[in-house]
Amino acid sequence: MKVAVLGAKGRMGSQTVAAINSASDLTLSAALDIGDSLDQLVSTGSEVVVDFTTPDSVMKNLEFAINNGIHVVVGTTGFDDNKLNLLKTILSKNPKVGALIAPNFGLGAVLMMQFSQTAAKYFESAEIVEMHHANKVDAPSGTAIRTAEMITSARKQSKKGAMPDKTNSGLPGARGAKVGDVLVHSIRSHGFVAHQEVIFGDAGESLTIRHDSIDRAGFMPGVLIGIRNVAKKPGLTVGLENYMEGM
Repeated sequence: MKVAVLGAKGRMGSQTVAAINSASDLTLSAALDIGDSLDQLVSTGSEVVVDFTTPDSVMKNLEFAINNGIHVVVGTTGFDDNKLNLLKTILSKNPKVGALIAPNFGLGAVLMMQFSQTAAKYFESAEIVEMHHANKVDAPSGTAIRTAEMITSARKQSKKGAMPDKTNSGLPGARGAKVGDVLVHSIRSHGFVAHQEVIFGDAGESLTIRHDSIDRAGFMPGVLIGIRNVAKKPGLTVGLENYMEGM
């Protein structure tokens, strides 16, 4: 399978290039970065594109790839409902193409999100603390947003009421940003890669589910799962867990 990488000189992109080169069933067809022509995706016969670029450029990249019949695996963050709906529209014009939007490629992180969704049914309170390196451009992280959405969905299904919180004064932002039902707190500092704690509480007990990515190499098994499966699921798929179910 011929695979191209966009954002190939970045931290995740360079790791992805190395992972593809080490895989016996994959061939690196193109490694593109800022200033390189997307036309190389077509001229090299790329079958799958992995995008680790920026929220400002990702939609242009995906539209080009999909319009040319190339499947896309996306680790770039910043996908809100508007972007997802736009991507669905683009995909509708080429229904054989598959697109995976993965807030996190760490297998442990995916399990952390699923465990959190399960726990949300049993606790009255839930908050998220996510910690990333100082060069991360967005906050909250895509993983935190996705986790909060999954928790919110689980709470609605189990008919949970509003979380208890008697705060009536404080500095703006002190209680975090609200995503669905869940408050999310973001830390940006040198010394971190990607880390998240989901903290649940109820009368007399608390539960903390934490995942730590200490090296970006840990994301590569998930990236390879995405590459190898994206063509099997035409249309839009959000979350790597949808490819892990049959493993």
